[in-house]
Amino acid sequence: MNEFYEHIFQKQQAVQDMPSNKQIAQWAIALMHLLFPERNSHTYHEQADVEAAFQVSEAELYQLLLKTKACSECDVKKVAQTFFEKLPTVYQIMLTDAQAILDGDPAAKSLNEVIRTYPGFLAICIYRIAHELLIQGIPLIPRILTEYAHSKTGIDIHPGARIAEYLHIDHGTGVVIGETCIIGKHVKLYQGVTLGALSVDKSFSDTQRHPIIEDHVIIYAGATILGGETTVGHHSIIGGNVWLTASVAPYTTVYHQPNSKFYDSKPLA
Repeated sequence: MNEFYEHIFQKQQAVQDMPSNKQIAQWAIALMHLLFPERNSHTYHEQADVEAAFQVSEAELYQLLLKTKACSECDVKKVAQTFFEKLPTVYQIMLTDAQAILDGDPAAKSLNEVIRTYPGFLAICIYRIAHELLIQGIPLIPRILTEYAHSKTGIDIHPGARIAEYLHIDHGTGVVIGETCIIGKHVKLYQGVTLGALSVDKSFSDTQRHPIIEDHVIIYAGATILGGETTVGHHSIIGGNVWLTASVAPYTTVYHQPNSKFYDSKPLA
C-alpha cells in the first residue's frame, strides 16, 4: 500500500493550491451577475464602483489562470487583460442571444424574464465566456465552465464550437453541440438536438468532425445531425427525430416520417 499512498500523495502535491472547479464556476457566475444585474442585483452607488467590480473580476481571473498551471507558456496577465478588453463585444453578442430567445419563444414576455430564468441563456453565456478563453489558448478552464453549465441546464456546448450571434436554444435539455461545430446566425435549436461527430479514430481529433449549420436554420427536438462533411443549408428546417449524416441544400425541409397509425384519432395497439 505504501506505493499507492505515495502515488496519491504526489498527485495531491501537484494540485495543491489549484482552484477547484467550483471556484472557477463561481467566478464566471459572478461575472454574469455583474453583466446582468437582473440575475442578482447588487447596489453600486457610482459608476466607479462598477468599474472597480470589473477590475476585481479581472484580478480573480488572473489568479485562476495562474494557479491552474494549465498554460505554462501563456502570459496569463495578458490573457486576463485581453479577455476583459473584449468583454463589451461578448456582452453585445449575449444580448443578441437573449433577444433571439425573446423573439422566438411566444411564452417569453420580456428580456428580463429570459435573462433571469431561461436555461438556454445561461448555457450560451457561459459558453461565450469559455470560448473567449479557449481562443486565447487557455486549456481546461473553458471546459470546466461549459461542463458546469451542462450540469445546471442539461445543455452540453463544447467551448471550441464556433457560434454566431442570435442563437436560440429553446428548453434545451439534452442539446449537444460538439467541439468543431459551426453555427451561423439566427439558428434555433430545440431540446434533445445533437450536433455531433460520427465515430472516428482519435487521430482525427484536429479535423472538422461536427456539422456546419448555416444561418436561419431551425432544428426541432430530438434531431441528430452528425459528421464534419454535413452542412445544413441556410433557411432549412430539420424536423424532430431526424437522423442526418449528409448535407442538405438551403431552404430544405427534412422531416422524419413516423410509423404510427391512427384510427379515430387514437393510435392502434
